[in-house]
Amino acid sequence: MNAPPSTTTHSFADALAHPAAQVVAGPLREALAGADVAPIDGGAWRLVESMLGSLATLGADADMVAAALLHDWPGLADALGDDLATRFPAVAALLDSQHAAGPVSALHARHPDGRGSEGLRRLLLAMVRDLRVVPILLARQLAHLRHAAALPEDERRALAALTRDVHAPLANRLGIWQLKWELEDLAFRFLEPATYQQIARLLDEKRVARERYIENVKDVLRGALAAQGIEAEVAGRPKHIYSIWKKMQRKSVPISELYDLRAVRVLVDNLAACYAALGVVHSTWVPIPSEFDDYIARPKRNDYRSLHTAVVGPEGKTLEVQIRTHEMHRQAELGVAAHWKYKEGSGPGGSSAQAAAAFERKIAWMRRLLENAGEEGTLASELDSELVEDRIYVLTPKGEVVDLPAGATPLDFAYHVHTEVGHRCRGAKVDGRIVPLDHKLRSGDHVEILTGKVSEPRRDWLVASNGFLASARSREKVRTWFNRLDRARNEQAGREMLEKELRRLSLLGADLAPARERFHVASDGDLYVLVALGDIGPHQVGRALLEHERAQGEATSAPPSTHATTVTRKAASARAGEFTVEGVGNLLVQIARCCQPLPGEAIVGYLTRMRGVSVHRPDCASFQRLAAAQPQRVLPVEWQRAGTGYDVDVELVALDRKWLLKEITNVVAQQGVAIGSMNTEHARGGSRVTLRLRLRVADYGQLSSVLGRLAALPGVEQARRV
Repeated sequence: MNAPPSTTTHSFADALAHPAAQVVAGPLREALAGADVAPIDGGAWRLVESMLGSLATLGADADMVAAALLHDWPGLADALGDDLATRFPAVAALLDSQHAAGPVSALHARHPDGRGSEGLRRLLLAMVRDLRVVPILLARQLAHLRHAAALPEDERRALAALTRDVHAPLANRLGIWQLKWELEDLAFRFLEPATYQQIARLLDEKRVARERYIENVKDVLRGALAAQGIEAEVAGRPKHIYSIWKKMQRKSVPISELYDLRAVRVLVDNLAACYAALGVVHSTWVPIPSEFDDYIARPKRNDYRSLHTAVVGPEGKTLEVQIRTHEMHRQAELGVAAHWKYKEGSGPGGSSAQAAAAFERKIAWMRRLLENAGEEGTLASELDSELVEDRIYVLTPKGEVVDLPAGATPLDFAYHVHTEVGHRCRGAKVDGRIVPLDHKLRSGDHVEILTGKVSEPRRDWLVASNGFLASARSREKVRTWFNRLDRARNEQAGREMLEKELRRLSLLGADLAPARERFHVASDGDLYVLVALGDIGPHQVGRALLEHERAQGEATSAPPSTHATTVTRKAASARAGEFTVEGVGNLLVQIARCCQPLPGEAIVGYLTRMRGVSVHRPDCASFQRLAAAQPQRVLPVEWQRAGTGYDVDVELVALDRKWLLKEITNVVAQQGVAIGSMNTEHARGGSRVTLRLRLRVADYGQLSSVLGRLAALPGVEQARRV
């Protein structure tokens, strides 16, 4: 999409003479000046000149300007030779990133919503690698839009749609207001010409009166601020047409009922002066309470900060007033461009390590915002498989950045903010939506913690398999809280947690001696305390007991020596290599239906007459009865490797209510477990229901996890293995 050709030509020397190109100096300028390239016509020159003008406004550095010219001036990259990447690696990287964004326009035609394409993924990935490529792309797009009126109708609309769906939202994400408003207005002008012209006419009809009114307001406000000793710069603020149209659509009101068509901006030196100026405005005119926004205390996602208020001004007309510091205004105008140049120098406020670290966090936060497209789309989902980091970056309700380990939950966030906030945490909201405490946070999430009045952390937060806490620091804070309790309470709580887990695994009442030996504790009470404090998980105790049973089974269920001497064949693997059966080969091996052992549990085999080797748990009542009658048929069996899954019967007792079955199946599906069958039985004359499910699980660890999630459902009184 190029501007129409012109007979006037311009040499590359004209480009180097442009004010934006004056930042290019030294060997880079010499290399560009020495390039032998053909001139371009007037239409192409207008695009280059417009792009350079936008880059100059944003304070682009030498690498950015050079990379933009290399991309847009025909033959320039070839003239610099193959050693461009060696001599100027930063410029070459920016050039490559622009090439990566090239297919977007073609792909956008097939995906007009701006989502779901490989090209858009490549575009975002290119921008994430070096933020400086973003203003280059935006400046180039704006240059094409400024000269799009001469293009054919279909090309003009395609260019405008691409801008609306991709470039304007990116400018908004990075807070580059100077480019954002013009990108939005021009795209709106070409996509909705009738509506655009209608709003423009309404504004023009009121322009002279509005300008006269604004001048009067500025004089009054300057005098009021000076009377209070507040040094301030007062200016009128233009309102762009697309913004007016969006507000009319959002509020379903005509243009006459918008409060901010007449607006002034107050710039002051510091934060305290912002709120002092707000007091002057509200004492001078009557404020409209519903139209006040404090974006300083709660900045927008793109770090926009300002005070917005609407008042009933002179002549009873509504008036919007924005108040901000000069630094906030620079950020509002230039967005990320207001910050990136500090990276090479000392930055505002000196060159301390603290300032440098703060800047790096800000840059990291901006990168996260590129991933989280928010209300402009769901482009973040396209990056999940491409960008994997050890840390995530989330935002507090005030817009402050919090970095957490990957996999962190709202509970980790709460403990990061303050230990007491974590202890009192009762729920959480992510982007305004209530989520469970084990919800995995993603970069760019806005997190709000819902707290109670009393510090009451839960012991199951310490159980790693429950997934409530990913941070060791958070777990230590919870453990410290429980450590302060007396031993008797800890012991009782640990007993209840362990019995709950053993009941799920049908191990309730088992001797805990093997677990005591495994974890080097002297008594059951000490074991209970370790479970209560999270030093040992209940599932670890269950595993220790199951492994002990397996070892016992191997020692006690060996066949008589006479049988062993008559059968000399080597150990054979059966059922696709899931078991190793000593002394028997080429026999069918099957899981016993009576006890349904799972991988990791102690097992033993029984040689049947017609169905090969039946694999049981050593404590299975059926097996013990058979073994007592014919001990010579008992064979040692051990797991060789996990198979595709194992069936296990589970029983739930719950209050019968609406959506119960739906919630049960959702939980099972989320755990990656398949349901083979399900039966329900209602109690006579009661409100309870018993559900029996046959689940296919990978091992007993997965079984324990799914039983715990089922038991946590509202109304479920019991969830156990049959």
